Amino acid sequence: MEYKFWGWEQADALAVTDKYKGISTPIDLYDALSKIWCADTCAPRMRKDWTPENKTLGQCSITAFLAQDIFGGKVYGILRPGGNYHCYNVIGDCRFDLTSEQFGDEVLNYEGNPEQFRETHFAKEEKRLRYEYLKRELERL
Repeated sequence: MEYKFWGWEQADALAVTDKYKGISTPIDLYDALSKIWCADTCAPRMRKDWTPENKTLGQCSITAFLAQDIFGGKVYGILRPGGNYHCYNVIGDCRFDLTSEQFGDEVLNYEGNPEQFRETHFAKEEKRLRYEYLKRELERL
């Protein structure tokens, strides 16, 4: 099967936890989250534009930090117009962005970006709550 998220071809990191049954690789996580991502997990500022066809819109930081929980590694961010960061994962030589599809054909620069930290992102309560919702739903799946 072919995926559209950036880095899918080398998304072969292995889970460092068995908390989420059936999630062994980032592709497994993408498949599971594709059933969970919704307008409620989308960033509020983008929610009006969220659709099932663009399911990764506004899901980047909560998804990247959840992937970090499962696979380890670090989260990095690409500075976007407006001052927000688009988050993605790096685990050793494995680099992937489970939510890159939201940008369509736009080519993002995944080099030289700053590390992102959950303490900063989750200082926004709404973001922390969306992350917790995503985790709960993944545990139930």
